[in-house]
Amino acid sequence: MGKSTKTYEERIQEKDLRIEKLAQELKRYETQKKQLEKRKKEEERKIRTHRLIEIGAAVESVLGRCIELEEIPKLIAFLNKQEANGKFFSKAIQKSPDTDMRKEECGESGVS
Repeated sequence: MGKSTKTYEERIQEKDLRIEKLAQELKRYETQKKQLEKRKKEEERKIRTHRLIEIGAAVESVLGRCIELEEIPKLIAFLNKQEANGKFFSKAIQKSPDTDMRKEECGESGVS
Protein backbone atom coordinates (compact mmCIF):
# COMPACT_ATOMS: atom_id res chain seq x y z
CA MET A 1 0.00 0.00 0.00
CA GLY A 2 1.18 3.45 -0.82
CA LYS A 3 1.68 6.25 1.60
CA SER A 4 -1.30 8.61 1.80
CA THR A 5 0.09 12.08 1.39
CA LYS A 6 -1.74 15.35 1.27
CA THR A 7 -1.00 17.94 -1.28
CA TYR A 8 0.65 21.19 -0.31
CA GLU A 9 -2.65 22.98 -0.87
CA GLU A 10 -4.46 20.65 1.54
CA ARG A 11 -1.78 21.10 4.18
CA ILE A 12 -1.83 24.88 3.73
CA GLN A 13 -5.61 24.84 4.02
CA GLU A 14 -5.38 22.81 7.26
CA LYS A 15 -2.91 25.30 8.69
CA ASP A 16 -5.17 28.19 7.71
CA LEU A 17 -8.08 26.51 9.51
CA ARG A 18 -5.91 25.93 12.57
CA ILE A 19 -4.81 29.57 12.54
CA GLU A 20 -8.45 30.69 12.29
CA LYS A 21 -9.47 28.47 15.23
CA LEU A 22 -6.57 29.71 17.32
CA ALA A 23 -7.41 33.33 16.46
CA GLN A 24 -10.98 32.76 17.65
CA GLU A 25 -9.70 31.12 20.82
CA LEU A 26 -7.30 34.03 21.41
CA LYS A 27 -10.14 36.50 20.97
CA ARG A 28 -12.26 34.54 23.46
CA TYR A 29 -9.44 34.52 26.03
CA GLU A 30 -8.82 38.24 25.55
CA THR A 31 -12.53 38.91 26.13
CA GLN A 32 -12.49 36.78 29.29
CA LYS A 33 -9.39 38.63 30.51
CA LYS A 34 -11.06 42.01 29.94
CA GLN A 35 -14.13 40.84 31.86
CA LEU A 36 -11.98 39.68 34.78
CA GLU A 37 -10.08 42.98 34.82
CA LYS A 38 -13.37 44.87 34.76
CA ARG A 39 -14.73 42.83 37.69
CA LYS A 40 -11.50 43.37 39.61
CA LYS A 41 -11.68 47.15 39.10
CA GLU A 42 -15.35 47.18 40.15
CA GLU A 43 -14.53 45.26 43.32
CA GLU A 44 -11.60 47.56 44.12
CA ARG A 45 -13.82 50.58 43.51
CA LYS A 46 -16.50 49.20 45.86
CA ILE A 47 -13.91 48.53 48.58
CA ARG A 48 -12.45 52.04 48.20
CA THR A 49 -15.89 53.66 48.20
CA HIS A 50 -16.87 51.74 51.35
CA ARG A 51 -13.63 52.78 53.06
CA LEU A 52 -14.13 56.44 52.12
CA ILE A 53 -17.71 56.37 53.38
CA GLU A 54 -16.57 54.91 56.69
CA ILE A 55 -13.88 57.58 57.04
CA GLY A 56 -16.41 60.32 56.34
CA ALA A 57 -18.85 58.79 58.82
CA ALA A 58 -16.13 58.64 61.47
CA VAL A 59 -15.27 62.31 60.96
CA GLU A 60 -18.93 63.30 61.11
CA SER A 61 -19.46 61.25 64.27
CA VAL A 62 -16.57 63.07 65.97
CA LEU A 63 -17.92 66.46 64.87
CA GLY A 64 -21.46 65.50 65.79
CA ARG A 65 -22.80 66.94 62.55
CA CYS A 66 -22.66 66.55 58.80
CA ILE A 67 -19.72 68.01 56.92
CA GLU A 68 -20.66 70.41 54.17
CA LEU A 69 -18.86 70.16 50.83
CA GLU A 70 -17.33 73.60 51.25
CA GLU A 71 -15.76 72.45 54.55
CA ILE A 72 -13.76 69.62 52.94
CA PRO A 73 -10.87 71.87 51.82
CA LYS A 74 -10.63 73.15 55.42
CA LEU A 75 -10.47 69.59 56.73
CA ILE A 76 -7.76 68.68 54.21
CA ALA A 77 -5.79 71.82 55.10
CA PHE A 78 -6.11 70.99 58.81
CA LEU A 79 -4.88 67.42 58.30
CA ASN A 80 -2.00 68.61 56.10
CA LYS A 81 -1.03 71.15 58.78
CA GLN A 82 -1.07 68.43 61.44
CA GLU A 83 1.20 66.28 59.28
CA ALA A 84 3.56 69.19 58.56
CA ASN A 85 3.78 70.07 62.26
CA GLY A 86 4.96 66.64 63.33
CA LYS A 87 2.83 64.00 61.70
CA PHE A 88 0.34 64.21 64.57
CA PHE A 89 -2.46 62.61 62.60
CA SER A 90 -0.31 59.70 61.39
CA LYS A 91 1.02 59.11 64.91
CA ALA A 92 -2.48 59.24 66.38
CA ILE A 93 -3.87 56.56 64.08
CA GLN A 94 -0.76 54.38 63.96
CA LYS A 95 -1.07 51.43 66.33
CA SER A 96 2.10 49.58 65.45
CA PRO A 97 4.47 49.29 62.48
CA ASP A 98 2.65 46.09 61.45
CA THR A 99 -0.73 47.80 61.19
CA ASP A 100 0.49 51.03 59.64
CA MET A 101 -1.56 51.41 56.47
CA ARG A 102 0.56 52.66 53.60
CA LYS A 103 -0.82 54.64 50.69
CA GLU A 104 -0.04 51.75 48.32
CA GLU A 105 -2.31 49.47 50.36
CA CYS A 106 -5.12 51.98 49.94
CA GLY A 107 -4.58 52.14 46.21
CA GLU A 108 -3.94 55.86 46.33
CA SER A 109 -0.93 57.96 45.59
CA GLY A 110 -1.93 60.72 47.98
CA VAL A 111 -4.44 63.47 48.62
CA SER A 112 -4.96 65.92 45.81
